[in-house]
Amino acid sequence: MSSADSSGVGARRVFAGSSGAGSELARNVRTSSPSLFDRTHRLPTAGLLMLVTFVAFESMAVATAMPTAVAELHGLAWYGWPFSAFLVASVVGMVVGGDAGDRSGPRTALLGGVAGFAVGLLAAGSAGSMALFVAARAVQGVGAGIIAVSLYVVAGQAYEAELRPRLFGAISAAWVLPALVGPLVAGLVTAHLSWRLVFLGLLPLIAVGLVLVLPAMRRLAVPEGDQAPARGRRWWAALAGLGIGALQYAGQRLDLAAVGIAVLGLAALAVGLRPLLPPGVVRGRRGLPAVVATRGLLAGSFFGVDALLPLALSRLHGYSPAAAGVPLTAGALGWAVASQLQGRRPGASRVRLLRVGFLLLAAGLAATAWIAVPGMGGWPAYLSWAVAGLGMGLGMPSVGVLLLDQSPEHRRGADSAAFQIADVTGSALCVGLVGVLVAATAGGLLPLRAAVLVAVGVLTVLAGLGAVLAPRAGAPAAAPGASVPATTLATS
Repeated sequence: MSSADSSGVGARRVFAGSSGAGSELARNVRTSSPSLFDRTHRLPTAGLLMLVTFVAFESMAVATAMPTAVAELHGLAWYGWPFSAFLVASVVGMVVGGDAGDRSGPRTALLGGVAGFAVGLLAAGSAGSMALFVAARAVQGVGAGIIAVSLYVVAGQAYEAELRPRLFGAISAAWVLPALVGPLVAGLVTAHLSWRLVFLGLLPLIAVGLVLVLPAMRRLAVPEGDQAPARGRRWWAALAGLGIGALQYAGQRLDLAAVGIAVLGLAALAVGLRPLLPPGVVRGRRGLPAVVATRGLLAGSFFGVDALLPLALSRLHGYSPAAAGVPLTAGALGWAVASQLQGRRPGASRVRLLRVGFLLLAAGLAATAWIAVPGMGGWPAYLSWAVAGLGMGLGMPSVGVLLLDQSPEHRRGADSAAFQIADVTGSALCVGLVGVLVAATAGGLLPLRAAVLVAVGVLTVLAGLGAVLAPRAGAPAAAPGASVPATTLATS
């Protein structure tokens, strides 16, 4: 029979009836509990966190370098295309990464994702024309999508269930530093050196992260049997990605044409998503469909207001760009603090933490509406957005743990892809809604204060819906005799 030792070193085989089996088992059992940085996990943990940090840094920093890049490449009319190309391609990458992980294992998928992301960085940093720059951003997007999905597959195979809350807490924290310093560092590099180094400078650091994580990847299981993905999934992903790109573009426009673009994007998105998401996601069916749905609700309700807040503070209260960005920093810090707190309670109910996270998010969203009340000023956002960040710090890691708990190993790649696509879709829908409201304001159809109240109201309702839906994210009753698979990561 197989027995996993308590240190998390991995599965060890002990044969009943063999001489010395009891003493051998005693020697193998450790009294210490596993940790993210014990002998077995320290290299993969460091590698994964480095990859997350640098992908996050590039995501946060690119907006700062983009004006200089498009000016040098004479592509001002194409300004929105590098963002849209990345987003559309990332959806395709998520499906490609999920299918590759289920078919060949996470090592192949992660290698392909990092390679694609690195090639995109090199091409973007070396581009001599705007067309090549946009194409490079698309290659980056495919790689980033594969990496995002592969991280969940690796987490499911290489880490025991009790370590996953801590791992997802650490991954959440790995986004905070880039969010705080990424734009500043990118601005300094662009101003004093070159915008190209924002892309090229990450290449050696990405390589270091991959070198750290590869030894652990060699010891992960490779799926057995034929795991060929359903035909046409990548084309459906491309259609969904185009729909998401259209919604993002609609959110960037400040005219009434945004409404028509958003409608077309919604139609493409609805058709493309149907084959990519588990049945029952829209209805919030108990189990995995509800897990995927709650991820979309978390991301959409938070990032919708996150995109609106700086504009509202600057237009309604005359805040400088730096002052208008302070609430976003408070939200990021709240997210990091709550992520670390939930990671220290691996035995806590993930469903309960998810529900509390939604309730805190709803409270933070609702309190943000005070910035639209005449005479109140913008100061409530400094507190309310920290509360919203606390909610995300509890909810996001918890829903990630629930995904791995309920996804069978042979479908973990496809389910992780659906999970990430729900995140991107929820964000695009809600940011698109905000963009349409802002466009209505620019067209004189709606005062900005009213637009803020409508946006906050709708997104608060979505967060409340998530709190209602959270109990359904628990696993359905397991069949008698069902077992939980152990980690496949072991020392050599």
